[in-house]
Order: sequence, then C-alpha cells, then structure tokens
Amino acid sequence: MDSPPVLRRSTRRRSAAPPAPPEPTRGALTREAWTEAATEVLVDQGIDHVRVDVLSKQLGVTRGSFYWHFKDREELLRSVLQAWRERATEQLTQRLERARDDAHDQLRDVLSLPFRGRAARRGARIELAIRAWARRDELARHAVDEADAARIGYIAQIFSALGFPIAEARHRAFITYAHVVAESVMPGQGGPAALGQRQERTKLFEALMLASLGG
Repeated sequence: MDSPPVLRRSTRRRSAAPPAPPEPTRGALTREAWTEAATEVLVDQGIDHVRVDVLSKQLGVTRGSFYWHFKDREELLRSVLQAWRERATEQLTQRLERARDDAHDQLRDVLSLPFRGRAARRGARIELAIRAWARRDELARHAVDEADAARIGYIAQIFSALGFPIAEARHRAFITYAHVVAESVMPGQGGPAALGQRQERTKLFEALMLASLGG
C-alpha cells in the first residue's frame, strides 16, 4: 500500500507590505532649521502664529522633534532674535569693516545696503516683522534697541574717521541710519523711476552728510 504523500510547508513567503516612509528623527532637523522656519512664519503671518504646532505641521515632524532642540517657545523666540542680531548686525558690520579701509568708501557701502537686491528685500521684510513684534513685546523691543544702538555706533565710527567730532558724528550717524532704514522699507517710492530716484536721493544725502556745518 502506498504511503500517504508528505505535506510540505511552502517555502514561499508572503510579499511584505512596502515600508512606510520614515518619519524624520529628532535630530533630523537642526536648531537652525527650526529657527529659520520660525522666522519665515513671523514674516508671513506674525508673531502670534509662531507656535510649536504650526511649525511642526509645516516641517512635517512631531512636536517631540521641537523639544529635542528647545525647552519651550520662549527659547525658540530668543533664538529667532539671536539669529537676526548675528546676521543683520554683527556679521554685516564685520563684513563692511573688512571690505574697505577708507571711511568714505565704508559710508558708501552703508548707503548702498537698501539696493542689494533679493538679500536687501528679505532683510527688510524680517526687519519690519521684528519691529512690529517689538511694539508689543519687551524681549523683542530689547533686541531691536540693541541692534539700533550697535548699527548707529558703527556708522558713528565712520563719521569720526572722516574727521567729525564725536557728538556730531553720532548725530550724523543717527540721521544716516534713519535714511537707510527708510530706503529699505519703502523701496517702491517713486513709481517706475523708483530706482533712479533712490540712487539720486542717496547721492544727495551723501553730499549733505559729508558737508561741514559751516557750509
């Protein structure tokens, strides 16, 4: 009598489901990436929207990823202000100082800042957003006050090097700084001929600031 056939377990494996895309790990996003994302939200939507849930959704990560880098929202806001201070004040003035030895050339570089294309436009948008934030928040106001003082101080050094007394150099520095800020945040003044008018206005301003009080 024939023996019954031996049943063998199939060696074929069921096809596995395709693996889900990995979620970014806690360390996948740097502290700088969170700070940059927060800055963009600040510019586009205002300070009230700079929240952990908003940023997590925008970046496609969990809230836990945020707390890997920051203790709380306030620490993130301090990081935004610190990054702005380093980029728009400390690093900028260092580049301007290294670029030129002649004080007159340094002054012209300062006056040219509002005309530096995309970088100038983005810097102006961030500046406006932070100044709007500073009107209602002491932390931001303190950062803006420090930035203004440092920038005016740098420009005052230029006027001192040009031969103006210290007190007068600071007055001229303040007026120059106000002019640069105004040109940065009002780039469209003058309609289609705006660029040419701005350049002519800057030349006139330069001549006025370099003129002695006695004429």
